[in-house]
Amino acid sequence: MSSLEITPAKKQRTARALPTATGPQVRPATEGWEQAKEPDGRPLLQFKSPRVSQPPAHLADMTLAERQEKLKSLGLPAFRAKQLSVHYFQHYTTDPEAMSDLPKDRRDELVGEMFPTLLTEIKRLTTDNGDTIKFLWRLFDGSLVESVLMRYPGRITLCVSSQCGCGMNCPFCATGQAGLTRNMSTAEILDQIVQANRVIKEGGLGGKRRDGGHDAERVTNIVFMGMGEPLANYKRVMNAVHRMAAEVPEGLGMSARNITVSTVGLVPAIKKLAEENIPVTFALSLHAPDDELRDELIPVNSRWKVDEALDAAYNYYRVTGRRVSIEYALIKDMNDHAWRADLLAKKLNARGRGWVHVNPIPLNPTPGSIWTSPEPEVISEFINHLIDAGIPTTIRDTRGKEIDGACGQLAAAD
Repeated sequence: MSSLEITPAKKQRTARALPTATGPQVRPATEGWEQAKEPDGRPLLQFKSPRVSQPPAHLADMTLAERQEKLKSLGLPAFRAKQLSVHYFQHYTTDPEAMSDLPKDRRDELVGEMFPTLLTEIKRLTTDNGDTIKFLWRLFDGSLVESVLMRYPGRITLCVSSQCGCGMNCPFCATGQAGLTRNMSTAEILDQIVQANRVIKEGGLGGKRRDGGHDAERVTNIVFMGMGEPLANYKRVMNAVHRMAAEVPEGLGMSARNITVSTVGLVPAIKKLAEENIPVTFALSLHAPDDELRDELIPVNSRWKVDEALDAAYNYYRVTGRRVSIEYALIKDMNDHAWRADLLAKKLNARGRGWVHVNPIPLNPTPGSIWTSPEPEVISEFINHLIDAGIPTTIRDTRGKEIDGACGQLAAAD
């Protein structure tokens, strides 16, 4: 899923009877594809990447010290590593002609050694007002992934992918239909940002403010809500996060607090994330507060139940002091019932106050599908139940629907 603008939920009551009171219960089911299953009939879960070829080593895969050692092995002084890193992480270039501070007779060699091609842009879709771009990238092995770039007043958000495909097999998500091809490398994750920054620098992201306010000049916010389950690719994702937050020339010099790492609920990895000592925002994609529905909606719930995932999320807050986000895709007649809002609030409040924030996300509607958004009054009622219970709640505006760049729409098809 891709990141979407969050706007404050408005508390609105309707006088007439609301469908949530007696609404039907629709069960999750795939449409137009067959869900991979285990021999016992349970949805197949892929936690480990298949053993496939990995991309060649890239400067962004290495620490600054490792880059220095690499340059010395090529017969060059260590300080050249800093120059190369500045070109990539600050100027967003791998063009040897732009590297006038490097020996002219070795620029092509250095670019070939340190900047092998990782992501090749295949397609770019832009919204009518130019404030959202969806990129389709081809990786070195032919795998396809997508990322979504979004301009907001004063900031720019990039929704990045962390895996080719996804092994979590959620029936409502386009990304999971083909299963997991492989994990993305640290540099493949980071190159999405560098290439997006290059597009911004070249003026390719429109939708700028007209009120004289500040416009960001590079990606300021990262959300790991693109293709893949980030915590199933833990080591490479965390390497990328640390490099995002490291100052130039080590990394991109971004604020860790503006980086959101999401998961469908890999409890051991959530606990590990809490000990990383880096203040990222943590988001749990819950989508149902009851195990009966979540077992079907989020297959990983068969491994770690709702309360286990919420306990791990609360532990993240307790260890880091960082408020947790609960992502909740509202699906018509499936998980939008008012009693589920009450149950969610009860479970969150049982663990304390002030530690969590809920983001309901109306699912992108598809005509004739069971996977569609509830009526506006049902959405309002769900949100009002949370607010009445003292749960901070904001609804997300689904940015990028017209270019299939919104939540659950990333399928990487050319």
